[in-house]
Amino acid sequence: MKQYGFTLEGKHALVCGGSAGIGEASARVMASMGAKITVLARRKDRLTDLLPILEQQGSARALALVADLDDRETLARTLSEHLEQYGPIHIWINNTGGPAPGRLVDATEEDFLKAIGRHLLASQRILGLLLPGMQAEQYGRIINILSTSVRQPIPNLGVSNTIRGAMASWAKTLSLELPPQITINSLLPGFTMTERLVSLAQSRAAAAGVDIATIEDEWIKSIPEGRLGHAEELGAAIAFLASPAASYIRGVCLPVDGGRTSCI
Repeated sequence: MKQYGFTLEGKHALVCGGSAGIGEASARVMASMGAKITVLARRKDRLTDLLPILEQQGSARALALVADLDDRETLARTLSEHLEQYGPIHIWINNTGGPAPGRLVDATEEDFLKAIGRHLLASQRILGLLLPGMQAEQYGRIINILSTSVRQPIPNLGVSNTIRGAMASWAKTLSLELPPQITINSLLPGFTMTERLVSLAQSRAAAAGVDIATIEDEWIKSIPEGRLGHAEELGAAIAFLASPAASYIRGVCLPVDGGRTSCI
């Protein structure tokens, strides 16, 4: 009988946006499961500090890849060189910082072009580089980190709501096209305590003329679990989807939001 365990030994994971928040948390959990981890981000100093922590937590090896998703040509060249040196990627955590807050009616063409480039076009470029290795290894897990706005648009996040929906459609379409043993799923985080959430709270508070605590209280009231999420909780869900245990889960959008999303 085939074994469907939770170990990631022998697997190499690429974690985009891995220097903080949900990306860092997922890297830590997968490291504890024995995976070799490559963390990709713009901030070299944060990555340098993170690598020994990942190895202490059990990673077979921890590697840094300094890249900017807004510079796709350099990204592709840097990632290609990394693959040549360190071998194929089995697990790709497709995690990208969201667009700036603001109403959709106020968004410019430039706002949309930047978001499309950073999210959709960069993802398509990375996919083309990683897919041959996944096919050769006969193992692939792509976890697309999005937002509950895929199901319920979040006020004052017009561009983000739009691009997250596009990325959910991108992932679902790929789930129908990718070969067996290479799965893609989307994770929909709710209100999770990260740098991004603090930034959104500050923006909402300034616009409403209230303090940040008031905004956080409003969010918590909308969550049946009665609290904000922790990045580590998202990391654990991501690591499960990356594991052999999730081999028959394909093309889903999984909310991890304390029950906030009200639709089925």
